[in-house]
Amino acid sequence: MFYFSVRREIETLNDRLAAEGQAIDGAELSKGQLKTKASHSTSQLSQKLKTTYKASTSKIVSSFKTTTSRAVCQLVKEYIGHRDGIWDVSVARTQPVVLGTASADHTALLWSIETGRSLAKYTGHVGSASGDQTAHVWRYAVQLPTPQPAADTSQQLCGEDEVECSDKDEPDADVDASSDCPTIRAPLTSLKSHQGVVIAADWLVGGKQAVTASWDRTANLYDVETSELVHSLTGHDQELTHCCTHPTQRLVVTSSRDTTFRLWDFRDPSIHSVNVFQGHTE
Repeated sequence: MFYFSVRREIETLNDRLAAEGQAIDGAELSKGQLKTKASHSTSQLSQKLKTTYKASTSKIVSSFKTTTSRAVCQLVKEYIGHRDGIWDVSVARTQPVVLGTASADHTALLWSIETGRSLAKYTGHVGSASGDQTAHVWRYAVQLPTPQPAADTSQQLCGEDEVECSDKDEPDADVDASSDCPTIRAPLTSLKSHQGVVIAADWLVGGKQAVTASWDRTANLYDVETSELVHSLTGHDQELTHCCTHPTQRLVVTSSRDTTFRLWDFRDPSIHSVNVFQGHTE
């Protein structure tokens, strides 16, 4: 709304500038007078444009601030165990529901969502997962811990002297939750075809194929059982940033730094169509 208002204002001012320039051209003035008057008009309109733009931009920023201030967020749980930046986070679509993270510390972790404890650590990558240009498939039988009921610590007392509990009795939030979990060091399958960092991966419905997205500007569709490359999805002009599959249909979405995202349709085995969406500017 503000954008179109500013645009109309700019067009109006430009029309005035053109009109004034025409009026000056029709007057019998010397070149010096003409230049001075035109320069003065241009300066005034330029300042008007800046003022209008600044005012409208301020309104836009203010509206963002107002909207943001209404949002109430609260930290529920922290998952502490990685030792470097986290590249990706995912939640299992089937039971048991666990949280998975991939990190620049060369590891991937499975977490219990309720307890915040890590269930398994994968250390098979030789680079920032997956900076070694591969995607790994590995297996672990997850057994979720039984969530303990939260104790009411508001009136909790310690010892016979009824002294309130101190912070020393609370678990240390900085304890590495992954230090005592089982470790998997080798994959069942390694998917190798990319020439750049593998930034994301997802399973196609059925669990027999997986798609990966890479900084090499391609997405690859693999047969997981044979590790064979089924399709290389090309067309993006810059590095891919993510990929995602539909939970019940053979549809894949890829996004890229080229400001587009693409929908790939594999529902018909004989036709592999793609639609390009260009609404974003970054």
